[in-house]
Amino acid sequence: MAFHGESRFSSSPSPVQRMHLIQVDSVQRWMEDLKWMTECECMCILQSKPISVEDDTQSELILSSQHGTCDNLQILLKRAWIISMELTKIVQKLERNRWQKVHSMTVRANYHVCSMINEYNIFTRNPSEEMNQLEKLLMEKCSELTGITERCLYLEDEQILTSMKSCINETLNSVGHYFGELIEAALTHEIKNLVEQINSTDNIDIIEAATSSLFSLTQEGARMCQIIAQEGGVVALFKICRQDCFRYLYPQALRTLASICCVEEGIHQLEKVDGILCLADILTDGAHPEATRAEAAAVIAQITSPHLTFSQHLNSFLENMEEIVTALVKLCEESSSGEVCLLASAALANITFFDTMACEMLLQLNAVKILLAACSDIQRVDTPYSRDQIITILANMSVLEQSASEIIQENGVQVLVEMLFEKPSSKSPGEVAACERVQQKSAVTLARLSRDPEVAHAAIKLSCIPRLIELCRSPVERNNSDSVLVACLAALRRLAVMCPDGLEESDFQQLVKPRLVDSFLLCTNMEESFV
Repeated sequence: MAFHGESRFSSSPSPVQRMHLIQVDSVQRWMEDLKWMTECECMCILQSKPISVEDDTQSELILSSQHGTCDNLQILLKRAWIISMELTKIVQKLERNRWQKVHSMTVRANYHVCSMINEYNIFTRNPSEEMNQLEKLLMEKCSELTGITERCLYLEDEQILTSMKSCINETLNSVGHYFGELIEAALTHEIKNLVEQINSTDNIDIIEAATSSLFSLTQEGARMCQIIAQEGGVVALFKICRQDCFRYLYPQALRTLASICCVEEGIHQLEKVDGILCLADILTDGAHPEATRAEAAAVIAQITSPHLTFSQHLNSFLENMEEIVTALVKLCEESSSGEVCLLASAALANITFFDTMACEMLLQLNAVKILLAACSDIQRVDTPYSRDQIITILANMSVLEQSASEIIQENGVQVLVEMLFEKPSSKSPGEVAACERVQQKSAVTLARLSRDPEVAHAAIKLSCIPRLIELCRSPVERNNSDSVLVACLAALRRLAVMCPDGLEESDFQQLVKPRLVDSFLLCTNMEESFV
């Protein structure tokens, strides 16, 4: 299971590069941003000159004091998002030569930059000399940009305006550069403070608040995770997870670690502090609540994700793999909810890709029986996502000769055939994709296992061949998925060897006899009316 794409964890570029900082419903976004957008109208009129500096500073201080660090960081990120949007709009208006709009938007962006700097300076502690210098450079460039755009309002010569446009673009690039550096410096400074809070106190409330703030920042993308890892966040969070007095905070700390480990630096830091051993200790300690062990499983799932090419050399993981796999199988068996089973099975699925020995361990641990039993328990396996993880494990185990007898013994062929009928309960792209993977992997598993005649005959008795033909011939049944089609063609050909009489002549001539690529092209070009 790769959390980055479909579930909990995601990545995005650094601040100025389109800054996808907060992803929410568009209407909700508009309502939240409205107050920020309208505040600047009066400031445009006043040309950013406050009536009373002392009164304004006092009111801002009162407003800021009502928020915690997490709220202040969110305000900073919101301002940053607004500014990045304003800069983008300025570029768009500049391309259309809308000089009046360019100037008014520049004034507005200038106001937002001033407000962001003022707000940040109120709640920050001991800003660095670098940040002070960046603030100065950014304000200078914003003033320069405002002056240039204002001069353009009074020019009519097209040649002069064209030369001014290149000057504006150059200044805009400078504004964007200094703005991005300032945001990153500010966030780095705040992350350092949060890590320091965790390391320097035993106050559980302060540590909880700091951990919560770090987790919020991890949701802003890969760059934030990278900064947290570089500033010692991984070390600080494992410090929490190694102290019994902070057991209450383990789930939150582990959830934050799982997010940070979507980046290479996070996994390197985890390896340096023997994080795998700590995770193994949590997973194997039955005294920990199920929720805590589930969060530890989520970290394992993240660091073993097949999508992360930089996690393939975790030596300490191989040393602790047997204990971890045993604990995860037990967690699958005893899980009281679908989410816990999903996290445990996702970790196991990724481990089967991570090292081939894992499949042999799973056979010895009677995992086939446990996983197939979970498929029949709606309390544990209640979504296509969970079935996707379980069928991934079974597909990877099916390369072992011994797996066929285990699956036959536990009536697993019926479960595999049922998975060929997997359909989404909604039009959610994630759920539709999960159903496609379930269909594909169940077909792959059947194809591999059908080298054993007993499995092949069991599948044929369960009407597997008609369903495979339907998936090949009907694009709707496989949601137009080419990967499902290829897997079904392969499974159908394997079963046809065992039972050629189970196919009609047309099916044999079109789906089995030709080369696989020819059958594939035939099926992908079929009209629905043909079925």
